[in-house]
Amino acid sequence: MLNFSFQNTTQIHFGEGQIKTIRQAIPASARVLVTYGGGSIKSNGVYEQVAEALSEHTWFEFSGIEPNPSYDTLIKALDLIQQHNIDFLLAVGGGSVIDGTKFIAAAALYNGDDPWEFVASGQVIEQALPIGCVLTLPATGSETNVGSVVTRDGAKLAFHSPLIRPLFAVLDPLVTLSLSDRQISNGVVDAFVHVMEQYLTYNVNGKVQDRFAEGLLLTLIEEGPKALAPQTKNDLEVRGNIMWAATMALNGLISAGVPQDWSTHMIGHEITAAYGVDHARTLSIVLPAVMKICKDAKREKLLQYAERIWNLTEGDDEIRIHKTIELTEQFFEVMQVPVRLSQIDIAEMNIDTLVEQLTQHGMTQLGEHGAITPEVSRNILTAAL
Repeated sequence: MLNFSFQNTTQIHFGEGQIKTIRQAIPASARVLVTYGGGSIKSNGVYEQVAEALSEHTWFEFSGIEPNPSYDTLIKALDLIQQHNIDFLLAVGGGSVIDGTKFIAAAALYNGDDPWEFVASGQVIEQALPIGCVLTLPATGSETNVGSVVTRDGAKLAFHSPLIRPLFAVLDPLVTLSLSDRQISNGVVDAFVHVMEQYLTYNVNGKVQDRFAEGLLLTLIEEGPKALAPQTKNDLEVRGNIMWAATMALNGLISAGVPQDWSTHMIGHEITAAYGVDHARTLSIVLPAVMKICKDAKREKLLQYAERIWNLTEGDDEIRIHKTIELTEQFFEVMQVPVRLSQIDIAEMNIDTLVEQLTQHGMTQLGEHGAITPEVSRNILTAAL
């Protein structure tokens, strides 16, 4: 196992009716800006619950944060923050709203000329407004981690800081019952690939991390299809298990002391930035291709994944690896997401653009070994056709 330091300070309020806990979680004297997306929280009762919980607070709202939140949208919140002396942010939504709110939190106290600088150049964030969140779409794990992804002018880039980790997160499975099948599918697949990015690397004898990761994968494989099936899609136990698995997938626990990959995400980000494809649907396409092209470097963990997740113990290594990739694709198909670029109308002629974008954004040494060069990324994208 590799050396590591681990801390996660986000307080979780999990379960039905827990939105009311924000009344005590946010200081009574705080001037709160509630951030959210397109307004679905007003039709599913979440907005009303938040408003009730904040009835004794001074609060304002900022809406319109889109999927893959854009700099141009987020920067508009700074005027509200300055105008109303906001000193606390409450993100109500899925990962995009929370990611966007993290950017707003850091941008509001940024001393430079353009807040994009700390995203594009990796500057250390020195201060940020405190954040809480009410999660409505389990997927990204952003509700308890230190990362965020923001898009500007076709560049979808990540930044990190412990100062943007939410102080608390409300996880009420009941609020997920209003999600569309597409949102459910995307969330389960996003969480699944988060686990795989931290698990499917090389062996460092991190037995605890591996077993935790495998438990999350099995949970998502078992519960994900149930959230789409008519007879079980409103089962709160199913939704609760998915919600908690998505949070656990990217809160730092399973990545502590083990190597990480993230090439699937970096390549997927370029597909989203260039063609507007849902984030999770880029992941379901790219991951199997990464497994195919990088199978030699990942051989030991691929075989472990084959045995422990898919119960594959018969046949030689190549047969089991081929079958486990096939079964992974079949799971994605059950979750109603694509597994080929051709399914989202991206052809071989588009690969040059994607590789060029990866190069422009410095994504030239991806993967757990830094061995995924632009040429290897090209091979991955070709394999995904």
